[in-house]
Amino acid sequence: MAKRWFAVYSAVYLLFIRDGQLLMLRRANTNYEDGKLSLVAGKLDGGEEVKQAAAREALEEAGVKVDPEQLKVVGVMHRHSDSGEWIDFFLRVEDWEGEPSNMEPDKCSEMGWFPLDELPEDTIPHVRLAVEQAMKGTFYTGYGWE
Repeated sequence: MAKRWFAVYSAVYLLFIRDGQLLMLRRANTNYEDGKLSLVAGKLDGGEEVKQAAAREALEEAGVKVDPEQLKVVGVMHRHSDSGEWIDFFLRVEDWEGEPSNMEPDKCSEMGWFPLDELPEDTIPHVRLAVEQAMKGTFYTGYGWE
């Protein structure tokens, strides 16, 4: 019998930064961290490179176009959660076309700009850690393994 390979989930998170503020959204009706603030983010669908997935999520969730070639991977997190193991990629977005708006009101109850140096208390903990690490430079970190 062939050995079954280990499976891992993977997601992309986008750090839209403008004038010292970070674009964040409040999760709703997703059964994961609802009511808390996160970033524009989503799972990789398969058959797409990380930067392509991030550009797709930017359009789907925030209604803005980003050039995948202009995205900068600033961090990677290997995260353990109740749903399994994740490899999360955090990408900085410096240029985009359009003004971000909430394209998924069924999954996001609020979208807005928040001070980068004072993230709200109700930011999802692993997202807070990643943003703090990204502001210091590129990073790799583990989360949830305690």
